Amino acid sequence: MPIDEEHKKQLLQYRESIDNIDAALVFMLAERFKVTKAVGYYKNEHDLPPADPRREEEQVQRLRNLAKSAKLDPEFSEKFLNFIIREVIQHHERIREGSDV
Repeated sequence: MPIDEEHKKQLLQYRESIDNIDAALVFMLAERFKVTKAVGYYKNEHDLPPADPRREEEQVQRLRNLAKSAKLDPEFSEKFLNFIIREVIQHHERIREGSDV
C-alpha cells in the first residue's frame, strides 16, 4: 500500500527529530568517554582498580530511578548502562596495560 504525501511528510518530520536525537546521543557519549578516559588515566596513576563495583551498582540504581521518572523501561536503561560500564572498564584496563585507547 503506497503512502500518501501527508503521511510521508509526517514520517519525515518524525525521522528528522530522531536523527537529531541520535546525533545528540553520539556527541553526549563521546563527551562521556572523554571524561571516563581521564578517569582511567587518573586510576592508573594512583594504582586504583579499573572497576569499582559499588559505584557501578549505585549508577545502575540511579539510572533505573531516572528511567522510571522519565517513563523509560528501567530494564532497558540498566542494559544500556551496563554496556557502557563494560566499555569503560575495558578502556581502563587497556590504559593500565599501556595500550592507550
